[in-house]
This record gives sequence, C-alpha cells and structure tokens, in this order.
Amino acid sequence: MRDEGDLRHIEPVAPRAYGPEAVARMILAGFDRHYALFRYSAQRAKSLFESADWHGIQELSRERIEYYDTRVRECAAALAQALRGTASARTAPDLALTEAQVDFWQATKTRYIALLAGHRQPECAETFFNSVSCRILHRSYFNNDFLFVRPAVATEYIDGPRPSYRSYYPLTEGLLPSLTRMVADFGLAAPYEDLPTDIRRLGRMGMRHLRQVLPRGRGRRLAPDCQIQVLSSLFFRNKGAYIVGRVINQTAIHPFAVALLHTPSNHIQLDALLHTSDDLSTLFSFTRAYFLVDMEAPAAYVDFLSSLFPRKPKAEIYTAVGLQKQGKTLFYRDFLHHLSHSSDAFDAAPGIQGMVMTVFTQPSYPYVFKLIRDHIAKDGMDEATVRRKYQLVKKHDRVGRMADTWEYSQVALPRARFSPRLLASLRVDVPSLLEESADLIVLKHVYIERRMTPLNLFLAGASDAALESAIRQYGQAIRELAAANIFPGDMLYKNFGVTRLGRIVFYDYDEIQPMTDMRFRRIPPAPNEEAELSSEPWYPVGAHDVFPEEFASFLLGAPRVRAAFLKHHADLLDAQWWQDCRQRVAQGRVEDIYPYPPARRLRSARPSRFVPGGDTPFVPGDHHV
Repeated sequence: MRDEGDLRHIEPVAPRAYGPEAVARMILAGFDRHYALFRYSAQRAKSLFESADWHGIQELSRERIEYYDTRVRECAAALAQALRGTASARTAPDLALTEAQVDFWQATKTRYIALLAGHRQPECAETFFNSVSCRILHRSYFNNDFLFVRPAVATEYIDGPRPSYRSYYPLTEGLLPSLTRMVADFGLAAPYEDLPTDIRRLGRMGMRHLRQVLPRGRGRRLAPDCQIQVLSSLFFRNKGAYIVGRVINQTAIHPFAVALLHTPSNHIQLDALLHTSDDLSTLFSFTRAYFLVDMEAPAAYVDFLSSLFPRKPKAEIYTAVGLQKQGKTLFYRDFLHHLSHSSDAFDAAPGIQGMVMTVFTQPSYPYVFKLIRDHIAKDGMDEATVRRKYQLVKKHDRVGRMADTWEYSQVALPRARFSPRLLASLRVDVPSLLEESADLIVLKHVYIERRMTPLNLFLAGASDAALESAIRQYGQAIRELAAANIFPGDMLYKNFGVTRLGRIVFYDYDEIQPMTDMRFRRIPPAPNEEAELSSEPWYPVGAHDVFPEEFASFLLGAPRVRAAFLKHHADLLDAQWWQDCRQRVAQGRVEDIYPYPPARRLRSARPSRFVPGGDTPFVPGDHHV
C-alpha cells in the first residue's frame, strides 16, 4: 500500500561516494524540517486564536495539510540530485535491483534506525523515510526490507523536556485554585471576560458529574490519589480552543475537555465542559477538521488521548491531531493485522450503489473501500473532477458533517478474500483500477472511509421517534454544511450515513459545490396551463441554478418522512433561506457550530441559527435495519 501522490519515480541507485549514512542523515534532516514547520503552525494558531483571526486559522489548517507532501518532494529531489551519477548501473523498471543496490538500501535503513535513538518523533520519522523511499524507488522495487512495515523504535514513555501533561491536586490546594491554575498555565495573551465566575461554574458542573459516576457510599469521596491531568498544549480548531485532560480518582480515569471561546467583546470565556468518552470521541471525530496542537512528543499525546476514548483507533487519533500520514501508516498496519485474523470475504457494501463510485467492504471490518468507476453516468463528471472534490473535502472545514477519507494507491489484497460476485462486478465497473495475479488483487487507486449505516436503510426500519430525530439531524447537517460554504448537490438519503454515536454525516462528494457559486431561485409562475403540464421547464435554468422547492419531490415521498421534515425544516424548501445563507457566507461570516450539545455548556444555551436545539444525537439503536 502506498500513499497517493507518488506520481513519479527516480531510478534506484547504489552510490559509491554517497554512502548509506549520508543518505539516512539527509532523509532525517528532511523530516526534522517538516516537523519544525508542523509545530510552528500550531504555535501560530495560538496567536491567531488570541487575536480572534478565524479566517487565519482556517487558512493555516488548509495550508498545513500540504506540508508533508511538500517536504517529501523536497527531500526526494535533493536526494536525487546528490545521488545523480553515482549509480553503478542504471536499472530498468522491469528489472530487479542488483545485490549491491539491495545492500545499499538495507544499510541506509539500518543507519536511519540508529539515528532515531533519542528522537522525540521516531514513529513519524519512520513514516517519512517510507514516503521518501517510495519516491526514490519505482514501485516494482517496493521491498519490505527497505520500509518500516512495523515500527523499529518503541514510543512508550517518550516525552520531551517539557512534560506532555501537567498534574494538579485539588485535595491539597483546593478545587477552584487548581482549576484556576490549570487555565492560567496556558498563558493565553488575551483577557478573560470573568474567569472566577467561569471557574466556579466549571467546578460545579465537574463535581456534579463526578458524583453521578463515582460509586455510592464512601467511594463517592475524592480519593488520596485524586489529580487533574491536562495535556500541556491547547487544541485549536476554527473558533475554539480546548483544554484536554482527565481526572484520576481511585485509579479510575474520567475524561474531560474544556472549550474556550471568544465573546463578542473579544474576551475569552470557558464555554463548555465535555465529560464523557463519547463527548471526547465526537470532539476528535473523523468528520471534523484536524486540530492544531504543539506536540514535541506526539506519541505521548496520542497515548494520553487513547486513554480518554479507548474505542477510537490510534490511527484516527494521529489523524485528528494533524499527523494524517502517520495515521495512514497505523491504519495500514491495523488493516494487515485484521486481514491475518479474519476469514470473511470482501463483498459489495449494503445500500444503493452510486453512479460515480463502486463501494465494497468486509462484514468484520468497520471501513469501506470506494473506487471511481471507469464510466461515470453523470454529465460533466470524470475521474479528475471526483478527485478534486475529495481533495476539497480533505482541506475544508467538515463541521462534523462530512467523513474524512484515507486515499491510497497500489493496495494489494488477497485474491482469495474477494467474493466471486464482487470480483465480477469490479471487472465491469473499474477494470482500469485492477491488476490481477494468481494471489493478489491490486487496486491502483482507492478511498477508504469509516463505514456507516446508509440513512435510507436506517429510515426504512426506524421507529417514529427515531425517524423524526434522524430527519431533524439530516436537515441540521444540510444547514451546517451550507454555513461552511458547502452545497451538497445530491441530497438523497442514500448519500448520508448514521455513525455509531447517532450523528448524520454526508459522504458522497461528487456533486458538492461552494455555496457562493450557486444561484438559488424560486420557480416563476407558469404562463399558461400547457407550460405547467409540460415535461420541460418554462423558465431558463443555468448550470448553477438551484430551485429548493423541487427538493420536496425527491425527499418527501414517504408520509412519515414528509411530516418530520416539514415540522423541523420546512424553510429548506424556500429559496429565501438559501439566499440568506449564501449572503452570510459571501460576507465571510464564520458561524458558531458547536461540537457539543447545549447541555455541556456552562451557561444557558444560546439560540443559534444553525443549531436549533443543539447538537443532540438520536439513539441509533432504536431502529431495525
């Protein structure tokens, strides 16, 4: 499996003068430059938050996604220049490496491992080595002996001179003084609106929750080991900053996060206390933009976070904190482990197959594989357009409503694990993306995405209460996407999914457009009865024209769905709502879309145009699919 983006190759060489030690040092220097810039972006995020520069934070988040590939290209180009002319003989792509070349690259990897002794980011440096090697070596030469398929350097107990987390002791210094120091230690260069009042509210809500979860009787008291541990850096995203930590009491771990926001007067306030694993899992969801957080030892941060929501794979945690390439490395390792410990076959994913992507999965595996069809049955749609749409989503603020994807090329899967039905279907739908051998099926390009229950299947078996709640969230997802300058295009229920925590998420991106590119119109009155009965419109329709009143014809056919939709979202059928939203986006408004429900806020919930009733999920178990 190889990272997408390796679009060219440099012929492998075995240099005489430029030895393995020098090559290993050059690759590590390339990684160190990348990680220094990665940390600097998080440090910039702190000052942007202090000055309430929300557009600056969003632009920084988009730019940072390109950092890794840019540094890999720089390093590979510099290495190619250094090695040019030093190869013993040019090797054709269809020939194996010479014995001397094999020895050279194995020695380079060995020297690189030695250089990682004492390094603060060894796991990420190993991934960088893999990426550079894959650019230097043609894919015919991919050899696990040259790559870090498994980690070579342990990351347990790695930390920096500045500890990854701080500890506070409420039994000895008092709860409110501990919380005050906890907040003050982050040293934000912006005034708080009323920190003492916020601290009292935070303490009351925290103790109220602890009393509910601690055992009854004497066990409900705070134990001698009680401490508050918080990660040493703030987590920045969009308009919020988050203190992330845990309370230790009687050896039990109680996760929490404190949300910090700006007031209209540009003061900082403590806005919410998130205090369950599900709260934290939602905050770090694969449906949201990556955090900007300054981590000297990322493994220490990921280990800490993993203790807060243990059900979330570390691959997703690395991705959530902006180290998406390391997330891809761990995902691949987890995937290989799953394949070796399972026996069920890959087969078509449940639901209605789309016209653009063909999707398959494995019943025991919580992800789906999406391939772009060779022949797309949509006007103006081709492979390049689809790829651009998925890249747009990668860089965009997903506001908790669009699923992130991992993009790979050259994914080799065991042929025996494909059902005959799926293999026959892939040969028809995506022949250009398949390479077949006796033992393997190689997918030349694939997106891998968290599996969700398609919303249309959910609605078909949902109770009245669950259906109404799901439709309320469906409309809310559309509102939040629109506020983030995303018009979904194809809003059919089959293009939305239901997550484990009951959130509605959009996952079909081939028709998304910026809201600012669209023209939302009302259908003008028909000039006569014949025009109204005609199958052709009696009014001109431009390429970007949208008539929201038409949504009812393909969304509201089922009576139960229609009743729920009109109860909560009738305004989505009115062009005026869309015009107003488009105008706000065009004016540069960054709306408040909270990644937590109103019940978690320290003050009474404020009304929000885009979050009526708050971000409260329905109960996903109340249905029959």
